[in-house]
Amino acid sequence: MNAEHAYMDLVRAALQGDKAVWPVEQTNRLMQLNAQQSTSTLVYPMVLEQTDIPASARLQMKSMCLQTMQQQVKLQHTLQVALDALEKAGIQAVLMKGAGLAMLYPEPQYRTWGDIDLFVGKEQYHPACAVMRSTFPDALKFDEELDHYKHYNLIADGISIEIHRISVAQQHPVDEMRYDQIEHFGMTHGERITLNGLTVTVPEPTFNALFVLLHAWEHMLTQGANIRQLCDWVLLLRSYHDTIDSERLNSYLNALHLMDVWQLFTWLAVHQLGLKPEEALFYSDEPARRAERLLGDLLSGQMVEIKHSDTAPKGRIRRKMHTMQERMKNADRIEQYSPAYARHMRATTWLHGARRFFAKDRHWE
Repeated sequence: MNAEHAYMDLVRAALQGDKAVWPVEQTNRLMQLNAQQSTSTLVYPMVLEQTDIPASARLQMKSMCLQTMQQQVKLQHTLQVALDALEKAGIQAVLMKGAGLAMLYPEPQYRTWGDIDLFVGKEQYHPACAVMRSTFPDALKFDEELDHYKHYNLIADGISIEIHRISVAQQHPVDEMRYDQIEHFGMTHGERITLNGLTVTVPEPTFNALFVLLHAWEHMLTQGANIRQLCDWVLLLRSYHDTIDSERLNSYLNALHLMDVWQLFTWLAVHQLGLKPEEALFYSDEPARRAERLLGDLLSGQMVEIKHSDTAPKGRIRRKMHTMQERMKNADRIEQYSPAYARHMRATTWLHGARRFFAKDRHWE
């Protein structure tokens, strides 16, 4: 068995609460994969039960798990302070991504989360940013509080806090309009859960299924994704398959041109990560080859954005044409995984390019 297959067996077993054997001769490669895919704390507790793991590797695994547990204590304290301050100011915040998904794992500490993502929406965005600055006066602040940014960021006591005005940026104006409506419903109908004794609000389950998919896909379109993001999505579908509104989700996916992407992910979820077919809404065998290619590129580290040139051409028209060409190259890359979404990317690029051509340059960016 090669290292990649052994790694996927470990991840699948960990998600299902089963056992799998780590081939000792592949230890170095498997540790590299865990580091690349951000799954170390998910699989190491299971691997540490093996008695034949080399002492040096065992020490590294234990150290990684301990560091994660210590970091989560610090993160949760900062989260508590931030939420208390926002609530006192009458601002409703919704916890997104890592921290809000940790409770879906067999143990919360199996899911690493390095920052805090709080959605407050457009109307509460500026007041929330002001509250964070006053709550953490010594925090590092390097993001400008601009209305076209997705979030405002500060670092308090080593913990990054992102205050989101929107959860996912959309380039196509129709996508933006539709997603605004979808997002508003999903965030205003959030679910209350308890995270290690702390009560928080997370997105409504049907919207969260869409959002977690979109977040992973957004990373694939830009800096590259990892297996942990797929694990998040699988556990979300498994936990909420009886709660998710399939009719509403179907309308969301079709409205945003994401049904093919969803089916790409569900094929991987069923065949690689142990999701049951009845838990995989809208499952199809059609994307099998494309899904296998995507997984192979993820594990090999090739699922990254085409690198842009270090220097853009001089002149406004040449610069904008260069940007459009780079975005078209990215659509060509995505076509091997989802031809349907690549077509939408190309249409969006043409429209976005035309709009930006006639807009004023944003010199502050």
